Amino acid sequence: MGESKIVTSNQDGPHEKLEELVRRHLSSQSQKPFSQHTLDAFAEAQAWLGDWQGPLIMDSCCGVGESTAVIAALYPEAKVIGVDKSALRTSKHERGYAVDQDNYLVLRADLNDFWRLAYQSGWKLQRHFLLYPNPWPKSMHVKRRWHGGAAFADILKLGGTLTVRSNWPLYIEEFALALAIAGVTATPALYQAAEPMTPFERKYWASGQQSWQLEVDLP
Repeated sequence: MGESKIVTSNQDGPHEKLEELVRRHLSSQSQKPFSQHTLDAFAEAQAWLGDWQGPLIMDSCCGVGESTAVIAALYPEAKVIGVDKSALRTSKHERGYAVDQDNYLVLRADLNDFWRLAYQSGWKLQRHFLLYPNPWPKSMHVKRRWHGGAAFADILKLGGTLTVRSNWPLYIEEFALALAIAGVTATPALYQAAEPMTPFERKYWASGQQSWQLEVDLP
């Protein structure tokens, strides 16, 4: 539990091409074909929502969905959808993390596609959680970080109160810079709580690592 490695990177500050990448993605729209498994997952989400007109929350990169269940308990008036790309992780939800609540759903899908489908279908989020996404810490992989890729524009379009959390402070700093380029001000801060929300959070804290967070209302 207490042996999580600290994130290391060959970057000593925000990526030099971050602004260029963000501006490019904000001024264009992805034309990539949707993956079939994500189309199927989105259809399942739409069917589950039905004619729901109440608050809608997404827990993106939800892993095993522990955080999804926690969020659903915190916001019982909302419908909560957790999405992760790994079938291995999402399949563990029913076996070890599911709770007796009917206001949440955990799905396996590609978020690059799922967010775009959600925006195109008119979804407007009340809240959006991005808890401990893969940091892709190598400089050459900056485009794989959510704020350095095409999907960043769809995150903004979905709106709501966005919460991003990481144990790598540079990830949060870069995300705040990307938001600033888009005209949204967000201030990174240390995050602490009495109880962890995810297995990663539990592991990081047991290893003596800190969590960093930004929380901002998207227009």
